[in-house]
Amino acid sequence: MKSLRHEKIKSIIENSVIETQEELAEALRNHHIEVTQATVSRDIKEMMLIKIPTDDGRYRYACPSDKKFFFSKNRMERLFHDSVVQLDFSENIIVIKTLPGTANAVASTLDYAKWPEIIGTVAGDDNIFIVIKPVSAVDKIMKKLEKFMA
Repeated sequence: MKSLRHEKIKSIIENSVIETQEELAEALRNHHIEVTQATVSRDIKEMMLIKIPTDDGRYRYACPSDKKFFFSKNRMERLFHDSVVQLDFSENIIVIKTLPGTANAVASTLDYAKWPEIIGTVAGDDNIFIVIKPVSAVDKIMKKLEKFMA
């Protein structure tokens, strides 16, 4: 079922402008594939979908052509510079605020960076929670993230 759904997602985003997870879920339902938002979110992450700009200044989902390119240091720097608006933390959780619709791409890039201090990320539309271990590593990770925003 998952592989069929992934193939349908690929087809949908190649043939339609899909800007949000909700739009993707609705498009799947229109193709008689019942999904939840959580399932669509997992599929986006597993498929390593990215958001690319459209001609009218909006963003849409797309499949990366070269996965190594999309998770390089240069890609992370561009993504942070273009999408991240604020960083903050409390204890061992870092919160990244992004432009609407870009949090998943930023979180996915962080996940694939495989920094050992990052246990995991949770992304919404414009916010990301990053769980850091140990707590003493938060300053180090904050400094790394701040460099990407410069």
